[in-house]
Amino acid sequence: MTTFDYAARIRERGLNTYFVSEGDREYSIRTQTVVPANPCCNCYSVAKLFTVTAIGMLYDRGLLTPNSRMADLLCNLLPKEMDPKWNRVTVHDLLLHRVGFGCGMLDIDSEDASKYPSTDYLNTVLSTALPYHPGSVHQYTDAAYYILSRIVAEVSGKELAELLRPVLMETMHFKEFAWSVCPKGYSMGATGLYLRTEDMVKLGILYLNGGEWKGETVISKEWVDKVFSEGYELKPIGNNWYGKGGMRGQLLILNPEKGLAVACHSYENKSLNGVLIPAE
Repeated sequence: MTTFDYAARIRERGLNTYFVSEGDREYSIRTQTVVPANPCCNCYSVAKLFTVTAIGMLYDRGLLTPNSRMADLLCNLLPKEMDPKWNRVTVHDLLLHRVGFGCGMLDIDSEDASKYPSTDYLNTVLSTALPYHPGSVHQYTDAAYYILSRIVAEVSGKELAELLRPVLMETMHFKEFAWSVCPKGYSMGATGLYLRTEDMVKLGILYLNGGEWKGETVISKEWVDKVFSEGYELKPIGNNWYGKGGMRGQLLILNPEKGLAVACHSYENKSLNGVLIPAE
């Protein structure tokens, strides 16, 4: 397959993009450098799709379902005083940002985390009153995915990054992998994941191949189908493309029909959706 000239298209638009990687179902990956930078970059909210993948691993093991209640999974970690509406929050609600929040929380990329009221982020979030009923209102917030990170650790017995590490570093041969943690040592789940672009695109290839990586099942096709059908972070963006973006222009897009995935790392205020989708 001939690689689309992403770098030229990006330079034409004057965008501050570092790297673009393209991968296909045959596991062939091609990377272009636009602006030389540190090869290991923050994925920002693209990290959420990695958390979705970890939840899928637990789903495949029969440890939880989208209908599992957060309060049951984190029963040993709940604050003494908690809004009763938290008892209705499900994994599905968390994955879709329909917890019941009235505003965002735990956005460490734009907030001064040193000023948070406590170093116990989970207690801070779960002690917050929910103005809306779970499942009724969409409020995008990093707090939802931090809770999912804590669910992964509690249910699996392994912290989120440690659960994923063998899969990413060994099975999928990532070169580098690091995740920002809260003061208690748990991955933020929503952001702060540092990867090389040629490794980030591998997650797109994994979903193109129904959860398999070179013959080894990482997540079930059943979970992959749920991710697409429910919109667990991978959203339709037109012409059979699905994508997950992140702050400052991070992007992972894939097209099941074409068998193609594209990823980029940037420091830009504009969306790169239209720029990275190859011309027909």
